[in-house]
Parts: sequence; structure tokens; C-alpha cells
Amino acid sequence: MNRIIAIANQKGGVGKTTTAVNLAASLVATKRKVLLVDLDPQGNATSAASITSPRPKTLCDYYFEGAQIKDCVYSSKDGFDILPGDEGLIALEIAIRNDNKQGFLAKALKSFSETHNYTIIDTPPTLNQLTIEALFCASGTLIPLQCEYYSLEGVAGLMKTIQTISDKNMSTNRVLGIVRTMVDMRNNLAKEVSDELEKHFKDLVFNTLIPRNVKLAEAPSHGLSGIKYMPNSYGAKAYLALAGELIRRVEYV
Repeated sequence: MNRIIAIANQKGGVGKTTTAVNLAASLVATKRKVLLVDLDPQGNATSAASITSPRPKTLCDYYFEGAQIKDCVYSSKDGFDILPGDEGLIALEIAIRNDNKQGFLAKALKSFSETHNYTIIDTPPTLNQLTIEALFCASGTLIPLQCEYYSLEGVAGLMKTIQTISDKNMSTNRVLGIVRTMVDMRNNLAKEVSDELEKHFKDLVFNTLIPRNVKLAEAPSHGLSGIKYMPNSYGAKAYLALAGELIRRVEYV
């Protein structure tokens, strides 16, 4: 069974890509077969996975050129498979809307329903059609959130969108939880926002805190996740703990 999980937050700079890459690597470490889908035109998850092909095929090749979806999947050094993304996804986002092909991604990912245990989708930092496609096909959404007040603003809107899609029977998606990222508990504001999250979203906030960690920041330049680059770092250990929490939430319910 392939559990599709969207990593989403309309706000940029909250650690979506770092979470997507390191969560994928952490799930691989638990002997799960994982596909990472890079839906962000910036292609940062693709860079972090160190795809060696000079011009890797993406969902654009599948949509516009009729390429086989499995030919658009590459192996990373971390052991997860990746469906790369690049600036061509901007054109794909427009085409899906103009061609009225909503639900396109869900159909594309059906090929992996028997081959993978998890599909992690890294979404753009905006609620555009690509993000909606991810929310349509996901069985759950993970919301990374930096412990700052501005970061709280987009969460309610995203949660409302997911609820609306579910209420209209367009998806079985649900919010799996909120992940506090880039946390520095020496910062009083971080403590205040963290406390507010636990107060208002008690059942949704993951116990695991992802620290602000230089090794996580360095890892992409080596084409690796933090898990592979420096497995004993605080950041790597935190993402491994997050993977354990996620597994308990989705596999033991």
C-alpha cells in the first residue's frame, strides 16, 4: 500500500523541502520503499537528491510528451526514488488548469501503488494548482511550521482548504499533523509560538521538534539528506524520530 503524503504550507522558508527530503530518507532507513515527488518549480528537492542526469525527465515529459511515468523516476544516493521537478512545472501548472485536468497527479501516481510504501510530495510555497493536485491525491498532509507568528497565518487557510476538499468527497486527505521546524528554544518567541500551537492544535502537533541545525543546511550541497550526510547530528536524529511518529500515526490506526 502506497501512502501518499503532501508536505505543504503556503509560506516559504518553513522547511518544506528539508522535511520532504529528510523524511523520505528516514523512512528508507526503516526499510520502507519511498518515492519523493518534487512539485516545486525551484527544484530544490531534486538538487538535494543529486540527480546526475543533465536534463532529467519530469512530470512535464509525462504530461506534454507522453513519456512513461516510470521513466521519469530516478534513484537517489539516500535510497529513495525521486520524480524530479524544475521550472517547467510552471507551464504544467497552467496547462492543468487550462486543460481542466484536475486530478492529473493522482492518476500519474497510481503506477506506484504496489511498488512503494510511501510517496512524499514536496509542494510549492503557494496554494496554486500544483499544491491542489498534491492535496487531491494525498491521504494525509504534513504541515511544517517555523515557530514564528507569521508562520501561523497560513496554517488555518491550508487546513480549511483540505477540509473543503474532503467534505466535497474529492479526496480522503486529512491533516496528519504540524511539524515544528528550525526550532531554537533559547528564543523566547519560539517558545511562545510552540506553546500556542500545543494549546490550539493539541492533537495535531508532533512531539518531535526539528532543531535549527547546520548539518541539515550543509547536506544538500553534498547531494545528500542530513540523515546520510551526518547521521549523528541533532537534525538527523530529529527526522528519524519524526519518521517513527509518522509511522505510528498512519500505520497503527
